[in-house]
Amino acid sequence: MPDEHRLEEQFLSQEAEKRISNQLDEVEQIEIDVQTDLLKILQGQADGVSVAGQGLVIKEDIRVQEIKLQIDSIAINPFSALFGQIELNQPVNTIARIILTEVDINRALTSDFVRSQMQNLELNVDGEIVSFEPEEIQVFLPGDGKVEFRGKVLLKEMGNTRSLAYTAIGRPRTHSQPAMLEGFNCTQGEGISIELITAFIQKAKELMNTPSFKWEDIAFSIKDIEVQKGTLILMLEAQINQIPSSLSLLSPE
Repeated sequence: MPDEHRLEEQFLSQEAEKRISNQLDEVEQIEIDVQTDLLKILQGQADGVSVAGQGLVIKEDIRVQEIKLQIDSIAINPFSALFGQIELNQPVNTIARIILTEVDINRALTSDFVRSQMQNLELNVDGEIVSFEPEEIQVFLPGDGKVEFRGKVLLKEMGNTRSLAYTAIGRPRTHSQPAMLEGFNCTQGEGISIELITAFIQKAKELMNTPSFKWEDIAFSIKDIEVQKGTLILMLEAQINQIPSSLSLLSPE
């Protein structure tokens, strides 16, 4: 921390960095800057907390290349702060910027957590329920705002089970345009009906329009997505009810 920071700021910042680092499986760099002074701590106040991290790994398979966020004007528990732990007395809102690489995304897609979330998904195809389970999935970020998917799914319809391999190219939803599907191609299997493709698109739309997700005491929504070659940049709007005491995984709210 810079020399001009107060001793109490240095203490709180360093303790917060230690706590977060100990909770991560891996971390290349983490910097937490608590902006406050002793009088404000005793009054249960802090001007803000900024977090910047690189190469953060949670639960072995979930990796974030870079994260940045700034929380302003927060109410904290003065007693816990004196012992180096930041506890919020009131929820705060913030904007977070997260960068994921193509390698990060594909690593997460092989994790037990993500696989468990993608089991036995259901589609409504003209009143008939068709279940599908992704067997393989890879994501490629070729640039120009595009995302390419390649994978295999297991389809269960009308009592029959069959495997289908596919490739798809699309553009994610941003603040200025809706999600777009530019191409879909079956590379293995008997193909699928137009009705089933429509149901797939509707399910994808529902997932992308999920209002919020939750990570421990943090609820967030995706405000913007920027796709660059090899990199995905997310702008998240988050409501933080409490700074996590342990790092768990994401689940829809």
